[in-house]
Amino acid sequence: MAFQGKKLINNPNDVVTEFIEGLVETYPGLQYLDGFPEVKVVIRADVSGATYDKVAVISGGGSGHEPAHAGFVGEGMLTASICGDVFASPPVDSILAGIRAVTGPMGCLLIVTNYTGDRLNFGLAAEQARSEGYKIETVIVGDDCALPPPRGIAGRRGLAGTILVNKVAGAAAAAGLSLADVTSEAKRASEMVGTMGVALSVCTLPGQVTSDRLGPGKMELGLGIHGEPGAAVADLQPVDVVVSHVLKQILSPETNYVPITRGNRVVLMINGLGATPMMELMIAAGKTVPKLQLEFGLAVERVYTGSFMTSLDMAGFSISIMKADQTILQRLDALTTAPHWPVGSAGNRPPAKIPVPLPPSRVTKSEESLCRPVQLSERGRILEVAIEAAVNAVIGMRDSLNDWDSKVGDGDCGSTMYRGATAILDDMKKYYPLNDAAETVNEIGSSVRRAMGGTSGVLYNIFCKAAYARLKANSDSIVTAKQWAEALEAAIAAVSKYGGASAGYRTLLDALIPALAVLKERLTAGDDSSTAFVLSSEAALAGAESTKHMQAQAGWSSYVSANILATVPDPGAMAAAVWYNAAALAVKDKYQAS
Repeated sequence: MAFQGKKLINNPNDVVTEFIEGLVETYPGLQYLDGFPEVKVVIRADVSGATYDKVAVISGGGSGHEPAHAGFVGEGMLTASICGDVFASPPVDSILAGIRAVTGPMGCLLIVTNYTGDRLNFGLAAEQARSEGYKIETVIVGDDCALPPPRGIAGRRGLAGTILVNKVAGAAAAAGLSLADVTSEAKRASEMVGTMGVALSVCTLPGQVTSDRLGPGKMELGLGIHGEPGAAVADLQPVDVVVSHVLKQILSPETNYVPITRGNRVVLMINGLGATPMMELMIAAGKTVPKLQLEFGLAVERVYTGSFMTSLDMAGFSISIMKADQTILQRLDALTTAPHWPVGSAGNRPPAKIPVPLPPSRVTKSEESLCRPVQLSERGRILEVAIEAAVNAVIGMRDSLNDWDSKVGDGDCGSTMYRGATAILDDMKKYYPLNDAAETVNEIGSSVRRAMGGTSGVLYNIFCKAAYARLKANSDSIVTAKQWAEALEAAIAAVSKYGGASAGYRTLLDALIPALAVLKERLTAGDDSSTAFVLSSEAALAGAESTKHMQAQAGWSSYVSANILATVPDPGAMAAAVWYNAAALAVKDKYQAS
């Protein structure tokens, strides 16, 4: 059923004039003629008709297609844009006002979309301007390829291909060409372009109800930019299928709408119709280019993707294909100050993708340094035992961690830690350089980054990278307990810096910070290293348990009530305490056994 459309406007009758006011406030290179509400004309601020020494290029039509055409006023494109009311051709007096405002001795080209009202009003204005002594030429653009070849006088509708014609004409005029030559280039460009649109919804005019003509799961092929019916209504299809259908229609040899054949050079425009996210437009562009290249044998020289000629809030897009030669490419690439012409599309196209650069650890280090040593040193064996104990402890805690996290988070802490732990176990057997403690810590970080994902994965990767940097700064080949403590301190500082948490925030730091404090205290007191680590691991466990009494200030838990938080410890803190404790006990057992 129909319902009142929602718009961020004031009076529906004022939308065009208020749009123009906002446009010229935004872009200082634009002005408008002081003739509201009858005369709605946007012009270049640097042009005066009496002194302008180049051909003026004017386009326009009904409003509701923004940024067309006022957004394309600027040096190198349109000299003026004539704005009608929404979906209504501008009146003759408004068109005449625009001609008088910007046309000098070189004359004026009117680029008109092929709709009856526009042809009549622009045509009458052209005749009147000629009677006043102005040199006027007109080019009609009808690039629609959706409907069968017309038999009557209506002809093909003017669509987004008009924007490409405007750019060619504007660049030719800026280059100083005569009116006859600018007209010739614009006419030729208009004959080289074809367009077809696909809509997922019809548009809603300001102050009117939203139509339900297109039901759920339906799309309309060839829907007009004023909401007029298209060629067919069909079930919604994946964009691959939609693009294939549109390209076949535009490039059909039966209709011969555009003189494009295999081996030709073309430019492509993917045009949003008003309510289509940029993501979807880029997906369409990404699927269209290879189809043009591989299925139709065309060389795609330029791609323009965005919203150029819309239909208010219509969801959908149109595809325009223009046959290109060096002159057309030169005109399209020429500089313009028109605010809505896309920048960054000019020039030759480099390869779309290049290889992913490998991290320095994979590029600069020898194969031997990234392989598990054939013979482990004593410290290598201890490091292996510690890592194996830590990750096995985490693996054994998966269900408990998930259970706790389901109460205070998103329920996947155990699964996330499990992925990281199993990846570390697998990678350790293949290439951890266990005789080099610093490099091993670095590789643990790489395993975590690859396997864990989520916030935990990033934090543990930061943890390992910071610890690695601190260990690498030591010149000694043997890492002492004091240096391990310094690495832990650097890792905690990095996690706090980038994660934003500190003690008392109910995070993994509430296990690691107490552990670090006890470790430093016991090492300073002269305890042997294995005992110091075990005592610090007990502090980690106690710190994790204490998170039951903390109000979360970071992560998902910060959205959970204190009553619920008091029933379980923080899963991240418990995971950190468990692996730390397991590693410390394994090292102590290893020392005692030897």
